[in-house]
Amino acid sequence: MVINHSATAGTLESSDALITVEPGEGGIALDVTSSVMNQYGRQIKATVLETLGRLDVTDAKVTVVDKGALDCTLKARVECAVFRSCDKSASDIPWGGVIQ
Repeated sequence: MVINHSATAGTLESSDALITVEPGEGGIALDVTSSVMNQYGRQIKATVLETLGRLDVTDAKVTVVDKGALDCTLKARVECAVFRSCDKSASDIPWGGVIQ
């Protein structure tokens, strides 16, 4: 998928994450901020990159502000932000078919 414009998904509430996706400058640029970075930073990055890979996103700037979100929440937030950035409507979203 091609990122057309900046989009966000999520909140800064506890157990959630705020994901911002923007057009990239060649490749994936990932910036993660988390209060549990020392314990779960690698897992957060791996989950976000895996989700982007499943969505065929190859060029994007992604910012993650994590507040203790579970992997399933991170996947959902990344998926939502990407679909918003591509101007996908609800009828165009392949629910359940892309993210496993």
